[in-house]
Amino acid sequence: MILPILFTVITGVIYQIGELGGFEDQIRFIIHWHKGNFGYIDFQKSFPFLNGLGSLILAITGLQMWFKANKRNFNKQ
Repeated sequence: MILPILFTVITGVIYQIGELGGFEDQIRFIIHWHKGNFGYIDFQKSFPFLNGLGSLILAITGLQMWFKANKRNFNKQ
């Protein structure tokens, strides 16, 4: 689940750096990857859904782990 999110973040950062440096034409393909268009494989409609679902699941499982750790620490006192 973390892979689509990391890929989106990394390609977004690369594109922003290239845009600030004036290299938009050389790295235009990065924005297509960022949106989920990989040439023959086009995930532009499902990529945002995967990122959103992945973020939601990671947040829920992270909260569950945090509550379990806090409950364990509270019971020790």
